Amino acid sequence: MPWDRNQMAERAAKELEDGMYVNLGIGIPTLVANYVGDKDITLQSENGMLGMGPFPLEGEEDPDLINAGKQTITELDRTAYFDSSQSFGMIRGGKIAAAILGAMEVSEKGDLANWMIPGKLVKGMGGAMDLVAGVGRVIVVMDHTNKHGESKLLKECTLPLTGKGVVDLIITNLGVMEVDHKGLHIIECAPGVTREEIRAATEANVV
Repeated sequence: MPWDRNQMAERAAKELEDGMYVNLGIGIPTLVANYVGDKDITLQSENGMLGMGPFPLEGEEDPDLINAGKQTITELDRTAYFDSSQSFGMIRGGKIAAAILGAMEVSEKGDLANWMIPGKLVKGMGGAMDLVAGVGRVIVVMDHTNKHGESKLLKECTLPLTGKGVVDLIITNLGVMEVDHKGLHIIECAPGVTREEIRAATEANVV
């Protein structure tokens, strides 16, 4: 059975190791904060927060405490706050070990498109371009297909790129794929999902 959003986020959290500083993008990646558990992970938000906790319980939300996606979050004892220039200094300076991001399209070469669809109103690039250029590892978490059932893992991206050859690992509702020079390499299937089903749902070259 394919993973749901929370199961994808939980799987992404397994990629994190003690001592890492990690940025979470908007969408499914924000849910990763709920699955860090006892690991010593410091979550960074580009709007100026280092040390994000999990989402607040209902009734305990602080409307002044939000992540880059405008969602209410919690702070930790070690949480630090700063302006966006310092935040992007951390990102551009290579201080963030990994970014977990959503995507509209990913190519078999690891190209990423996750910020706009031509003709549709968007708020802007945000921090995505800086993140994919400045962090040590980029993990994408997304549905395997779009609402029309078409693959979001392509031979070539059709949407404007956020970065070329920047994606290292892709986690979808069907499984986990690593990007290498030959294409996408399946390293794990969601429960009940076969490699053949992943290949059938993927336009990109799967090895």
